[in-house]
Amino acid sequence: MARFLEISLAKRGAACVARLLDDEAPATCAAVWDALPVDGPAYHAKYARNEIYALLPALATSPPMEHPTVTPLPGDVCFFAFEGTEIGSPAYGYDTGSAAHGGPQVIDLALFYGRNNLLINGDRGFVPGSVFATVEEGLPAMAEAAQDMWLRGVEGERLQFRRLDDR
Repeated sequence: MARFLEISLAKRGAACVARLLDDEAPATCAAVWDALPVDGPAYHAKYARNEIYALLPALATSPPMEHPTVTPLPGDVCFFAFEGTEIGSPAYGYDTGSAAHGGPQVIDLALFYGRNNLLINGDRGFVPGSVFATVEEGLPAMAEAAQDMWLRGVEGERLQFRRLDDR
């Protein structure tokens, strides 16, 4: 039976529904599902193009890389795990109070809302992510809100992930 989650931008009032890809990324789906609900300050990508994401503390379970990509498609929802020191550098621009500075591992949950994404970082090279869900409803509204984040800023915005148990 398919499982779904809602991804939303609180300040902008936009939301979408994503189906977990349990067959392709079972460990990642289980780890994220067990952690829900989660939310954090929302960011818009500098390098990857059409991506919004939240940085979160480590989950109870750290899944292996599954269903990896460096070219996510519109509607892909990806999981990344970084060592705290990998993205804690002031060059990345995260506030010192953010999860990027908070511990030994930082989780990045990301939604890709447009085409032509490439997961590459000037310090590390290619940065594959685990695709663990795909948006099935509401992507145009999220894309519009994400573009608004790019144009007007992310301050005060939160990216939220919660279970949808009633589908």
